[in-house]
Amino acid sequence: MSFLLRLAFRSAWNRRGTLGLVLASIALSTALLWTLEGLRRDLRTSFSQAVSGTDLVVGARTGSVQLMLYAVFRVGGATNGISMDSVRAVAAHRAVAWTVPISLGDSYRGFPVLGTTTGYFQHFAYGDRQSLAFDSGRAFTGQLDGLYEAVLGAEVAQALGHRLGDRVTLSHGMGATPGVEHADKAFTVTGILQRTGTPVDRTVHVSLQALQAIHLDWVGGAPMPGVRISAEDARKFDLEPRQVTAALVGLKSRAAVFTVQRFVSEYREEPLMGVLPGVALDELWDALGLGERALQLVCALVALVSLAGLVATVLAGLNERRRELAVLRAMGAGPRDVLWLLVLEGAVVTSAGAAVGLLVALGAQALAGPVLQARFGILLQMGLPAATQWAVLAAVLVAGMLASLLPAWRAYRLSLADGLSPRL
Repeated sequence: MSFLLRLAFRSAWNRRGTLGLVLASIALSTALLWTLEGLRRDLRTSFSQAVSGTDLVVGARTGSVQLMLYAVFRVGGATNGISMDSVRAVAAHRAVAWTVPISLGDSYRGFPVLGTTTGYFQHFAYGDRQSLAFDSGRAFTGQLDGLYEAVLGAEVAQALGHRLGDRVTLSHGMGATPGVEHADKAFTVTGILQRTGTPVDRTVHVSLQALQAIHLDWVGGAPMPGVRISAEDARKFDLEPRQVTAALVGLKSRAAVFTVQRFVSEYREEPLMGVLPGVALDELWDALGLGERALQLVCALVALVSLAGLVATVLAGLNERRRELAVLRAMGAGPRDVLWLLVLEGAVVTSAGAAVGLLVALGAQALAGPVLQARFGILLQMGLPAATQWAVLAAVLVAGMLASLLPAWRAYRLSLADGLSPRL
């Protein structure tokens, strides 16, 4: 067997020009399969960590996925809000460390506006419990003196070209075609967040009191006729919100999560629900799994084409090698030796291609990792590869050997006389 292996190496090297193209094809398909499998795993992890460090998301009783869609991804809208009394009741629970109320409903040039407290910038985390950081400026103060201050996500600032000190005017309603603008109460940009790769990048952040102020002279989703409260006069009113969209909750101990969740679901003043973000995001990812499976199918087809190229190349060269194989038979090699020779050649080419593809994939991961994390919030795991990635590599190697069986079987069936006097 060792002699056949050396012979297979030399035979493959003798035809290195042709087999080099096949090797490159296998290398590219291996790199693609390995990279996409790792990216799929890391993308799912990043998706499930769009909000981390938050133990519960509390909102009006609805579906868990729907609650996560509007509370975390700013997609859709809440059918009902929850009262601030309920938020304070949850915050008073002995197992709760902090609560951050959030309110949605307005927009700015198609980007959602989030009303919240300064605690949002202290407690909200994403990815591997990474805290929000400012690229420039600071958070809004949450005080009357800084009532009309806004913090922009990185994508908002980049898309609209905003800088610190710019004035922005919010619109009533959400979506690309929102309602009437709150033109009499403009906000000043005091901070721009660093890119996170999460919905935070597409969000304009203001205080809950500011949202109350711009809606003082509104009722039923429209301005009150003949009533106008100026930006300065709005400071004289009680701007504490009575209702919010949802609340992010952090616990003193994760062990108490089900106790607090039961407390929320059994709350008698109004129907509430508490959702574990990780569980709900996994459900949402599974609902969007069709795209993931489509990617895997494309990768498998790419690998299949590469292995088909290996079979075609070996079969095409088999007719030219009939005399070579016949000489081996005449020197004492049996039909099984010829079969194993071609199988080993296929294994050598496949293994070399897989090794090169693996190096290419690891190099691309090292180079692209910081860019993907900075721009899209996808944290590539640089540790040991996952079991599924090793399974992909093993599948490529096994498939390469199996693909070599067809030309090997054909060579096995060639007679000695047929090889020494080949037909033209």
